[in-house]
Amino acid sequence: MSSPLTDLCRYPIVQAPMAGGVSRPELAAAVSEAGGLGFLAAGYKTADGIYNEIKQLRRTTGRPFGVNLFMPQPLVADPGAVEIYRHQLAGEAAWYETPLGDTDAGGDDGYDAKVAILLHDPVPVVSFTFGCPTREVLDAFAAVGTLTVVTVTSPQEARNAGWSGAAALCVQGAEAGGHQSTHRDDPQGGLTGTGLLALIAEIRESVDLPVVAAGGLMRGSQITAVLAAGADAAQLGTAFLPCPESGAHPLHKDALTNPLFVTTALTRAFSGRPARGLVNRFVREHGPYAPAAYPQVHQLTGGLRAAAAKAGDAQGMALWAGQGHRLARELPAGELVELLAAETEAARAAVNVRSAR
Repeated sequence: MSSPLTDLCRYPIVQAPMAGGVSRPELAAAVSEAGGLGFLAAGYKTADGIYNEIKQLRRTTGRPFGVNLFMPQPLVADPGAVEIYRHQLAGEAAWYETPLGDTDAGGDDGYDAKVAILLHDPVPVVSFTFGCPTREVLDAFAAVGTLTVVTVTSPQEARNAGWSGAAALCVQGAEAGGHQSTHRDDPQGGLTGTGLLALIAEIRESVDLPVVAAGGLMRGSQITAVLAAGADAAQLGTAFLPCPESGAHPLHKDALTNPLFVTTALTRAFSGRPARGLVNRFVREHGPYAPAAYPQVHQLTGGLRAAAAKAGDAQGMALWAGQGHRLARELPAGELVELLAAETEAARAAVNVRSAR
């Protein structure tokens, strides 16, 4: 089924924009070259940094790709709760021999500068995480020919995105690895969410926009399932983490299938926002006490995460992963796209055979 989104790629396969250095130009280029839609993650990078990555990506491929932006976050966290958490992490700082981070760096992630760059030198797709831009911003992207995608986790967020002028939605189920892209982080809401298939159905009945489904997808049969449920394309992140083109730390890649890490959980331990990762020592010890304080907790733990990685200690790292992590396959990104496409077609054919009986 054709849509403005699927017209950009041969297969309905989108590589999730994973912030923190995972979604490198090499990964996005390999996915796009193979017929999927590759993405760069602008989160946690400077405006100049993402501009240089876009130039590098364009030197590698002429195919369409996307860039993901983090929406500015209101600094509404309770300072007292952040200080209590700082004291709780003092033992971690002593163990890793590194200071805790400064929490006064602000929460806009250079949003305005990144928007200005992407409007001046447009890319095919821009997606948004942690909120919805104003109609003025979305209309400005439409005027330069950029398709806009707003990540949503509820029907109300989807309706708001539609009213604001989004061209498409990324519907993120609770199974997804990394941060839940709620538009408002409710401290009283708990670490919960709606499963992907139910969420697609709810949003399909609320908003008439193209849908990219995200959340725990690792196999072509799952892609077929979300397409049958009403999605136009599937977005996969954890599936691409082990690829050689991924910028994920080797310990992170290994942990996906390491029997030491048997499950995932939503936690605020590393960033102050609900995010799904492999359950390790840090999550078990600090997750129950971490406040709803993003990006302050992310800034607070930055040095700890880096020191744990340098020390080769996966028990202190943020090992973001979706619920399907044990299905990870260590393949070049282009080969993985081709395999996923073949699996999707085989699953479709099998469904058609069963339906014809």
